[in-house]
Amino acid sequence: MVLLLGCLAFAQSASKFPRRALDCDEGTGVLCSEVYDPIGYNGAYTGHDEPALLFYSNVPGSGSTQIYRLRLPKDPPTPPNQNGTGGVFNFMLHPAFWFGMAMCDDQSAPNPGGSLVGPNIPCTPASDRNIFDSADPANSHYIGKHPGTGFMEMQFYPPGWFDSCDTTQWCAALNIDSLSENMNSGAVNNACGGAIEYVNFAFIQKDGIPFPPGSPSPLGPFVSTNAQTLFMNSGDELEVILEDTAHGLKVTVNDRTTHQSGFMVSSAANGFAEILFDPNGTTCDFATHNIPYDFHPMYATSSEHTRIPWAAHAFNISFSDEIGHFEYCNAVDAQGGHCTQPSIHDPAGPDVDDRACFTADFASSVGLVPVGGCLGEDDDYDGLDYGPVWPGTLRNVARDRSLHAQPVQFTSPLFRDPEGELRNFNRVGFETDLPRTEFATNPPCQRHISNPADPNPGSGCVNPPAGTTFYPIYTTGRAGEACVWQLGGAFLPGTTNSFGGTSTTEYGPLLASAYPAVGGVPTFRYNDFRRVLNNNPCSHDE
Repeated sequence: MVLLLGCLAFAQSASKFPRRALDCDEGTGVLCSEVYDPIGYNGAYTGHDEPALLFYSNVPGSGSTQIYRLRLPKDPPTPPNQNGTGGVFNFMLHPAFWFGMAMCDDQSAPNPGGSLVGPNIPCTPASDRNIFDSADPANSHYIGKHPGTGFMEMQFYPPGWFDSCDTTQWCAALNIDSLSENMNSGAVNNACGGAIEYVNFAFIQKDGIPFPPGSPSPLGPFVSTNAQTLFMNSGDELEVILEDTAHGLKVTVNDRTTHQSGFMVSSAANGFAEILFDPNGTTCDFATHNIPYDFHPMYATSSEHTRIPWAAHAFNISFSDEIGHFEYCNAVDAQGGHCTQPSIHDPAGPDVDDRACFTADFASSVGLVPVGGCLGEDDDYDGLDYGPVWPGTLRNVARDRSLHAQPVQFTSPLFRDPEGELRNFNRVGFETDLPRTEFATNPPCQRHISNPADPNPGSGCVNPPAGTTFYPIYTTGRAGEACVWQLGGAFLPGTTNSFGGTSTTEYGPLLASAYPAVGGVPTFRYNDFRRVLNNNPCSHDE
């Protein structure tokens, strides 16, 4: 979910957030959640590779509260170089990582405006009455009748390059993605917003006020940072709290290292809004199509049944990384354009995925880390992220620490039950949406099971993907007295559990998921690999 904050963002007093980053039908609009089907122009792919960790509990409150401890990783002491033998900084591994939660949005898929399966069912905030996941169209809880759903991603952005907020400091933002489509009828909201998927977006602010006013709305002004934006340093220890309020989800980030704090509430008063589902409309007037809205969590609990009906992933309460967004590039046709002289990743010549590219000289001229590369989705898995460049991938600890960034480390979340007591989630799962993204591999993944069906469903859907030499995994370790999750390789010092030590073992088998489809009947897809444990091996009392 690359930010693309602008080539000259760091020469300006306030970093502008260009609208192209929210154009989810563009290949560079990768701020957006992964959708079950292509939504780009002429069916073009838009999306990203997201290895995720899922948290489950059947106790009410687990679907609407998350409290984490998080350490922002430091970059290695060795700087990057153009031939790929130098260090690997955080912005090269992941333009963002995030905490996720399903949200209410009555103007979003699967059934805005109603269809042959029935009227749109309004979302009841933080309630399991919203669980509609039956694949049987005759069932009263058929998935096509599911209340309108958005997905919240509380994202953190590393410093240093064109997909950053700052040259040296991290920032964070509350994102809520919605899909302006009726999946039962096929109607889409093309006239409004220029994209089927739209995003409410606001940086975490020390005063809790979005800048400029009204900017969270997709139809509002461009969002920017200002003096009130919370910036954080690599290595800072954070407390991240996500909790519902009377006027929407509130995210609070307490920096326990600098003793600064910021927050944001996804409220109508702050400018958060739905876009009116108006598939026959010809205009997108702010006065008529911007609906101020308090975005609340959708579910009371978190389980295999609490999912977003239009998303490729089948999760709710989760942590996910964004990977596969950096390939070295030596020359471009224009800054921000296509690569004309690839480096080590494409020795035979540039690929079609070598887009959103910048040269090292240009990066240096605007104060960024002087390395040339591309930020487009790595569709053929031949880029930087798919090799042994992650923390913990080298057995030699000194060399690993010299060349590789520190791992992201975070605790399992806690949640508040109806009595206000803090509780652990009692199960965890590992999930990656590789089948959704393996369309350009050789052979490609045949992910369509039925309606439509591929000739051999599941064939070519492999983990790790063809073309890779490594795929990152979650392990557990210790940070002081606490158990923490970390993402990278199996050789991080102090690792206590590697869950099999390979991505094949950790993320488990193919997962068949049902989605609403035109005509009031479901379509089945392999969009994910998933493995669910019957316990939480890294709870707060471990």
